[in-house]
Amino acid sequence: ASERKDGASAAENTSPRVPQGKLGEQSSVFYSAGQFFFEYLVVVSLKKMADGHYEPKITYQFPKRENLLKGQKEEEERLLQAIPLFCFPDGSNWAPITEFTSETFSFVLTNVDGSRKIGYCRRLLPSGRGVRLPEVFCIISCLGCFGLFSKILDEVEKRRQISMAVIYPFMQGLRESPFPAPGKTVTIKSFIPESGTELIELTRPVDAHLEHVEFQALLQRLSPHLILHIFASAMLERRLIFLAEELSVLSQCIHAVAALLYPFTWAHTYIPVVPECLLDTVCCPTPFMVGIQMRHLERVLEQPMEEALIVDLCEGKIIRAVGDEEEILPGKLQNEMLISLNRHNSNNNVHTSEQVNALVSEAFVHFFVRLVGHYASHIKWGRSGSGSFQERAFCKAITSKSCRRLVKKFVKTNMFSLFIEEAEKSRIPQEGTG
Repeated sequence: ASERKDGASAAENTSPRVPQGKLGEQSSVFYSAGQFFFEYLVVVSLKKMADGHYEPKITYQFPKRENLLKGQKEEEERLLQAIPLFCFPDGSNWAPITEFTSETFSFVLTNVDGSRKIGYCRRLLPSGRGVRLPEVFCIISCLGCFGLFSKILDEVEKRRQISMAVIYPFMQGLRESPFPAPGKTVTIKSFIPESGTELIELTRPVDAHLEHVEFQALLQRLSPHLILHIFASAMLERRLIFLAEELSVLSQCIHAVAALLYPFTWAHTYIPVVPECLLDTVCCPTPFMVGIQMRHLERVLEQPMEEALIVDLCEGKIIRAVGDEEEILPGKLQNEMLISLNRHNSNNNVHTSEQVNALVSEAFVHFFVRLVGHYASHIKWGRSGSGSFQERAFCKAITSKSCRRLVKKFVKTNMFSLFIEEAEKSRIPQEGTG
């Protein structure tokens, strides 16, 4: 879990798994409407210690939990200890300031039982005069929907500039509202002094698996060619390190890379912004996908790392590679995706964020359909209804040598194994068989 000392974290579930039916068919396994929007809102502030440096501490928590069982209380304490670390991952290098542009980012915490919580953060400078320290408003939720929570954080920030007291009733109203189904809207009533009662509409995107993603962030910083090198490395579950200074850039780009794997799910260490005290995560021998602030580059390069792909998001280049990234994807499929990405990246085509998300996702889902879309016909079903995947026949059915070479590696990955495990449990009766 991210709370563990080694900083290991399972994948953020940016998209639900799609185990049955056609590859790319949508599912709403992960997103059930009617859940609470969030578990906690916490405020993390910087407190000056005796030696003069600053440490992040939780200074406000809503709601306060009481009457918890012993196990629940221990889990809650672990969660609350981990949050400040991820709200200020850049450590104690702070001093009071007069100006600061607020930023939005997110992190993932994985519990011992494998369940995930997402922290949606807005770092801002409280209103006032003179020098002061930034603080982070962090909403902890089990629900993945970055756009929706960004809008909620806009409302929190607006209220923070008036008074902390105005935030509480808004969050209470939000907590009492059910999480909307895809494409639906929930309306929150909120009173603001001198403005009166406001109605805030929160609409959830129709396409559930894209609601935590901003592919435009990736396309703006990396060439389509580099994106495919990164995708190929992620597909083979290698070690990936992303570098940028802004937490929002790291957060957005890493979520986007993980989402390129849809309908498969990254199933290893996944930390969009690694706190300074956990930089030795890069020495991990197992696969990981992590974001590190550029200021720590030298320290990272000094670590005794195994082979890893290191990507500079500021300069749009690869700092260190394994060396075979160009050859991983079959040439024909790679060229098709390059054409598709270049078209979406063209300045002649002005697309909305939602259109870019849909177009990019479609290109990568189509790639997986072409490569492994025949998996369902190679699950042998027993009389009891349980399925058994016939890996050898599945690989043999691929006529292209370059595609078969890649698939033989891909079937050994955790993400493919998890996908097939779900598919073996999920037989859908064929038409006419009841």
